[in-house]
Parts: sequence; structure tokens; C-alpha cells
Amino acid sequence: MPRGTYLNKPSSQLRPERSPARRKVFEHNKKIILATQSVCGICGLPIDKSIKYPDPMSPTVDHIIPCSKGGSDELDNLQLAHR
Repeated sequence: MPRGTYLNKPSSQLRPERSPARRKVFEHNKKIILATQSVCGICGLPIDKSIKYPDPMSPTVDHIIPCSKGGSDELDNLQLAHR
């Protein structure tokens, strides 16, 4: 893939960090997820939010349907998970 080809995709297909508008929505919804959820959406175990990256048990916000597959940054497509 030639350099820069990825950036020629429509903004709806860009990763959140590549589009300032999507990044703003994602960061806003990430704060809501971190404040309201406490169980991993993948394994169902509780998440200790005091554990910090790079520990694999640290919290992260995960897209249920990946952005690369057309998933959005809306709350209904985000879940708390272990890194």
C-alpha cells in the first residue's frame, strides 16, 4: 500500500485518532464508559481501574464492532474491557 493511501479513505472509515471530530466523540464517550461500567465486556470479570497500562488487566475502552468493519464511536458500540 503506497504511503498516504490510508488517509484517502472517507472520514467515516478513519480511525478515531485520525479524525479530530471522531476523536472528540470517542474521548467523550470513553469518559462515560469508564465512569459507568466496571465489568469486562469480553470475559465478564470485574475491572480494577487503579491498574495502569501496560498491565494486561488494565482497563481499556473497546469497540464491539471494530471501526474497520464499520463500527461507530457511539456509546452502544463501546464497552469496557481488560487490555
